[in-house]
Amino acid sequence: MSEHTHAYGSDVANTLAPIARELRHEIPDTVKAFADLHKVAMAAGALDEATKELLALAIAVTRQCDGCIASHARGAARKGATRAQVAETMGVAILMNGGTATVYGPRALAAYDDFAAAAPPSPAG
Repeated sequence: MSEHTHAYGSDVANTLAPIARELRHEIPDTVKAFADLHKVAMAAGALDEATKELLALAIAVTRQCDGCIASHARGAARKGATRAQVAETMGVAILMNGGTATVYGPRALAAYDDFAAAAPPSPAG
């Protein structure tokens, strides 16, 4: 794990949590529907959950979404993705996105490091 002083994962997640709760209060049905979609789309199937989190993390980098990066870096860590897998996933994101992924890719790796250090991954599956 690299040494960095900014916790890209938990800092972003903690900043967004209270405002996300406010929006969830205003539009609970919409937020629940999105959460249900998330659960179904990220469930193990032909692809395991760690692979799906890596895909989502690459897309988060592509979309330049720090909240999405934090969410899927946490998911990747929890589902047992390795740091090397996250790094290679960022390599593909850089290939497909060029310069912007060289900014958001390191953020994703740092977010993964933050969450991987915070809690051990759950068993795969």
